[in-house]
Amino acid sequence: MRLSAHPLSCPLKLLSSVTYVWQRPIIKIALFGLLGVLNIYSQAALAASPVKSPNVKAPIASAVKNKSAIQSKTGSTKSVPAKQVSSRSVKKKPVNTIKTPVKPVIKSTILNPTAGLKLINLKSDEVSAEDGADELDDIAAVVDQTDDWIDEAPDTTAIINNANVKRPTTPPNINTDIPDSVAQVSLNAISPETLKTFVSVVDLIRREYVEPVNDEVLFNNAMSGMLTNLDSHAEFLDAAAYENLRAFTEGDVGDVGIKADYDSKLGYWVITDVKNNSSADKKGITIGDYLHQIDEFKLDESKLNNDIQQLLTGVAGTQVDVITSKAGRRKHSSTLQRNNMHSQAIETRLVNGIAIVRLPAFQNNSREQILKSLTDLNAPVTAILLDVRDNPGGVLTSAVQVASLFMEDTKVVQVKGRQRETSTLTTRGSAVLKPLPLMILQNRYSASAAEVLASSLQTQKRATIVGEVSYGKGSVQSVIPLNNEQAIKLTVAHYLTANGKQIEKIGVQPDVRLSGNEQGWEQQALALLRKQISSSGIRLVQGDAKSINSKNIDSKSIDHKNNEAKSSIIIDK
Repeated sequence: MRLSAHPLSCPLKLLSSVTYVWQRPIIKIALFGLLGVLNIYSQAALAASPVKSPNVKAPIASAVKNKSAIQSKTGSTKSVPAKQVSSRSVKKKPVNTIKTPVKPVIKSTILNPTAGLKLINLKSDEVSAEDGADELDDIAAVVDQTDDWIDEAPDTTAIINNANVKRPTTPPNINTDIPDSVAQVSLNAISPETLKTFVSVVDLIRREYVEPVNDEVLFNNAMSGMLTNLDSHAEFLDAAAYENLRAFTEGDVGDVGIKADYDSKLGYWVITDVKNNSSADKKGITIGDYLHQIDEFKLDESKLNNDIQQLLTGVAGTQVDVITSKAGRRKHSSTLQRNNMHSQAIETRLVNGIAIVRLPAFQNNSREQILKSLTDLNAPVTAILLDVRDNPGGVLTSAVQVASLFMEDTKVVQVKGRQRETSTLTTRGSAVLKPLPLMILQNRYSASAAEVLASSLQTQKRATIVGEVSYGKGSVQSVIPLNNEQAIKLTVAHYLTANGKQIEKIGVQPDVRLSGNEQGWEQQALALLRKQISSSGIRLVQGDAKSINSKNIDSKSIDHKNNEAKSSIIIDK
């Protein structure tokens, strides 16, 4: 039955309906019940209508418990759950104009009760503490949870994302926000979140990695990665690496135990030899693997076999990164240690009065080895060609000692650290080889201490530098022991030339660039050096300390034009 909204017909039809109802008791009872339900529904809807305000929007209601009373025919009250009200506003209408679907209301109220829900005032934008405090523990658990399986997502349904809803007040004993003191930490501090992430990574590796991993291995790898990511020279030295490095200072250089040749048909460098128990062998590198890159150098047909050998060779105990693949399949990066040591003896020979000294590296005894090799020639020397090609460097003080053979009380290198003032290293002692013309032969793999020596001799105009631009490694590494078996090799300073010029990533520019195949550079250098010879030379002979002191022989007392006895230099062995 539908009530008309026409103003003239409403009173007549309503009067007829009332007369009809009073004549039908069953319908009268039903009508009284219907009117009671409509009354309660209208009151609830009107109470839930939001107050119109230009600045406040009605928030989404949280549903909690409540009850409403329905007046029965006899006047008693009966508690039944009320229907949840939508947040849509309901406009007031005249009583005789309300359109109400009768049956759905009764059915919804009686057959589908919303037990456990409570109507709250939608005009308020506050949520009482008791209406949401029970869920705070769950929210905090979601925020702080760190042990989730990697294939599961945390339950975030309890977190409110609506910006218009004010969050429940967090109890004092639960703080899910990051404090400002932590959110904006000093650069010298470690964020707790970073430490938390680190511990979580370790825990995940323990639980999820395909094979069990020892915690000592994990933390050693973490320390190694922390250092190697600083720069290519910093390293964590375990017992074996530390021992290798200490052995190097006594005269050793190392490689990783592999050799490679370029295959023009395949277009790749192919590994042709892997030494047993070498670092490459332990990393699973085998004969036939492709070698794509060594450190930052990508390998192609333009490289020579000597390039590959020199890139893989260096100070014993140091590391080098290589990229390999199995017959061109997926590339794999490995960090190899130069632990395949071989002694680096200084080679000296005499060519038409010129001593050619090949210095493969700078060790603690390099100065003594040079003097001994010249003495063993047992012949006059008119000039020296010092070959430092492929020399990876070594002990910095050794380079200063070698420079002291040719210069007296002269600046060699400036060392600039982070927290200390720039210091200058100078030559010491008697420059016993000062009278001889000197030439330095270098190439692109002459690095570190070799560049220190070349730059100092060039700056002081003591030697002519020939060849090509050197490597450009101008950093100083210090080996700092942690205990008897472990140490770190850390970049602690940069060195500059004697007059303050940069070497790092620049190198030493030669005075004369040599052309053609490198194998012919020696002859080109000898031709240039012969033009500088102006004396008959000197001869070095063995003697003892007493003869040196009694004769007081040094470079200043040498008469190159007199007899052989006066032109001899006695070197203490």
